[in-house]
This record gives sequence, structure tokens and C-alpha cells, in this order.
Amino acid sequence: MKKKLVISTGAGISAESGISTFRDAGGLWENYPVMDVASADGFARNPALVHKFYSERRAQLLQARPNAAHLGLVDLEKDYDVYVITQNVDDLHERAGSSNVLHLHGELMKVRALDDESKVYQLRPDSLVTTPDTIIDGHRVRPHIVFFQEAVPAFEPATALAAEADIFVIIGTSLVVYPAAALLHYVKPGTPVYYIDPNPAAVPAGVNVIPLKASEGVARLAQILKS
Repeated sequence: MKKKLVISTGAGISAESGISTFRDAGGLWENYPVMDVASADGFARNPALVHKFYSERRAQLLQARPNAAHLGLVDLEKDYDVYVITQNVDDLHERAGSSNVLHLHGELMKVRALDDESKVYQLRPDSLVTTPDTIIDGHRVRPHIVFFQEAVPAFEPATALAAEADIFVIIGTSLVVYPAAALLHYVKPGTPVYYIDPNPAAVPAGVNVIPLKASEGVARLAQILKS
């Protein structure tokens, strides 16, 4: 039986694909104040701005491609039962070919009904622009994103995966964004833990730090696991 390899990814794994993060420039994300475009209050205040912002991000994502780090995680599926828990809202893990991806913070290429959260719709490549007037199946919609000030529904399944891990890996995250940063606390004592980041945060004793960017770090991880 294959060992369960659980991987928690953050913005650093998509940076090499040209996806910028909202932490790049002191509270600005693509020159927008973060709380205007990524909070529940911001959406209530100016839904048109929020729709415009995420429509622009979708167009940007269409130009991006999975990088060597995304593809390297897919390669690990040959030898391990791999589960990816990502803070990223892009679909680069899926496009690379990862079989099991859990999105903590929502998905950019999806919207959901304002009046029924269970109704989630995948947007087609030719209809990625939404507005407050967009109606799908009779419902007005919003970005399928977990805004600041909202609960993280996928956190409980993510903690269950972390607790089941035979090997746990963290890639490209500052370990300051909660609740994602707390996943490490759910890993069973004695489980090997690896942390890949070119500017690693302080970590508990016993965590194996690989201070490389994601693509180089995933290649190094694969060597370590093989040996």
C-alpha cells in the first residue's frame, strides 16, 4: 500500500507561473487594497469592483501555465498516495494533473449562487467575466472565494488529511496565514515533515527545511524521498 503524502501549498508554488499574491506589496493585490476586493465587507460595499477584480484575475490565470513544481507533485503520485491542500485559488494543480486537490480558500474559475452556497458553477473559458447582474440557472452569483471575515469550510477535511499523513510537506507559504498555518499542528507526532521555501519562516524542531524556490525544492524533495 502506498504511503499517504499530504502537501500543503501556498502562493510560492504559483509565483513561478507568474501569479502574483496579495502579500507582494504591503496590503495591495494587483494595485487594489486587499480588503476592498477580498473581504466580505468589501463585497457588500462594492460588488461591482469585486466582480471586476476576479474577472481580471481569471484572464490573468488563463495566460499562466503549471510550472515544474506543480508537475513534480504529479510525478510523486507514481510512488505515493498524494493529496494537495492548497491556499491558492488558481487551478494550476489540476491543470498539471494532480488527482486530489482540496482548495482552502475557494476557486477562481468557479462562482456560486448568492442565495444557495451549495450551487457552484464552473465558468467556461469564453465566459470568465462576471458582474453583479450575472445570472446562472436563475441565480445571481458571487466569486467562489473564501473572503476575509468568512469561515473556511474546507478546513475540517484539511485537518483530517493532515492527521492521516505518513509524510507531510509544506511548500511556498509564510506559515502566517491562518487557519492554513495551523495544519502542521494536526500532523501525528513522529511524521516526517518537509518545508520548502526560499525564505523559510521559523518552524518547530524536527521539521526538515529545504530553503529553495518551489520548483527546485520539489525536485530536491523527490531525491530525498527516493533515498
